[in-house]
Amino acid sequence: MSDTIERVKCLIIGSGPAGYTAAIYASRANMEPVLYQGEQPGGQLTTTNDVENFPGYPEGITGPEMMMQLQKQAERFGTDVRHGWVSKVDFSGDIHKAWINDEKEIHADTVIISTGASAKYLGLPSEQKYLKLGGGVSACAVCDGFFYRNQEVVIVGAGDSACEEAHYLSKLCKKVTMLVRRDEFRASKIMAQRVINTENIEILYNTETEEVLGDGQLVNGVRVFNNKTNEKHDIEATGFFVAIGHKPNTDIFKGILDLDETGYIINAQPGTSKTNVEGVFVSGDAADHVYRQAITAAGTGCMAALDAERYLAAKNADFEIATSSYN
Repeated sequence: MSDTIERVKCLIIGSGPAGYTAAIYASRANMEPVLYQGEQPGGQLTTTNDVENFPGYPEGITGPEMMMQLQKQAERFGTDVRHGWVSKVDFSGDIHKAWINDEKEIHADTVIISTGASAKYLGLPSEQKYLKLGGGVSACAVCDGFFYRNQEVVIVGAGDSACEEAHYLSKLCKKVTMLVRRDEFRASKIMAQRVINTENIEILYNTETEEVLGDGQLVNGVRVFNNKTNEKHDIEATGFFVAIGHKPNTDIFKGILDLDETGYIINAQPGTSKTNVEGVFVSGDAADHVYRQAITAAGTGCMAALDAERYLAAKNADFEIATSSYN
């Protein structure tokens, strides 16, 4: 084996609640996990100012602080947390191969994927500005809606997820203005009708966002335009929610693992973290297009580590049985 190849029992690809939880369990099982944090160490929660729905934090906690605590906990039990990202994988043999930053080669008995998914944004400079400031832009109504109780907000989107999030916000907020780019919803009829029937949701069809307005720190409005008439107007709002979908960070697994049409990794056996490749497991938002919460990601991180531990135990038992016949 060359000097550039390292052999490990358990390789964890990605961080965040899923990766760090998997690392905690794998470490305590003496699997000596090596975790590469990826291009966004800590995952999506590092862009969240306040986390108030994760059990165990009665006063709330910032996303970055939570990720630092999870990392320290994983390291306390022996996880080797490293900077860098996995740029290529080869799962065709019994030993799973991964390349780090297109350079270092890792051979792993087990692999836990926790690469997550990235929310899609409009890409407007003003949107990105207030997103980075934590001043009123969000892609998760369930995560952040509580902070806008009795306030007026705007949400962009026209699919089932957008309708679901708009309806969720309507229970908390004084008014929800929904921007739909076309003259109809993309959502199912039942979901669209639920939004239409909700009294404090105003729907603006053929409407797009030109700019997110604010005072330099916090959002205080949204400038929109009608894409048929080009007429513009401003909407007062303290929150701007984007619900135009997520992209799972799974491109390097295309053609290797079973993915759905959107790119989410498919669990080979429902109720487990197993993929279609033995010894490769998935946790967190890379396989979850339904819940996408920190707590559910952590739960599947636990599942992945337990599944990996059992896989290794069974493999070692098979090896012992096979070698005992020669004694």
